[in-house]
Amino acid sequence: MPKSRKRTKAAPAPKAATLSRRSVLSGGAVASAVVVGSGIWGANSFRTYAAEHDLARVGQGSPAIVQIHDPQCPTCTALQKQTRAALRDFDDCGMTYLVADITTPSGAAFARRYNVPHVTLLLFDGAGNLHRQVQGLQQAARLAQVFAAHKAAVT
Repeated sequence: MPKSRKRTKAAPAPKAATLSRRSVLSGGAVASAVVVGSGIWGANSFRTYAAEHDLARVGQGSPAIVQIHDPQCPTCTALQKQTRAALRDFDDCGMTYLVADITTPSGAAFARRYNVPHVTLLLFDGAGNLHRQVQGLQQAARLAQVFAAHKAAVT
């Protein structure tokens, strides 16, 4: 004999979310703001990258610090971080920081022109004359001293 089954009341189906014109438009506004904001950040980031890699800026009137850089090299990345930290003390001082990426044709040619390996900083005066080379990983405090001496010598 089959057992009797007890009937239970089924839970009500969840209500479907009501989409109003206002909720759709406000959600779209948020999504649009995110997309536009990302686009602005991306464009500014690209401009900064392009400016830092524009080696034609050497000799254009401002003293320049050029890092010979391999983006796949952890020591190069560490030197870049230390260099940027040292340069924070020189905001708006008229020195230009540039990157000669040796994985690009222009960066490799720049490194060959000065016969230097990656993990090297080259310090130029405003006319584009090389004044000093700094090779190897350096701490930010030491680089700040080097940059201060370079600025004093070329200005």
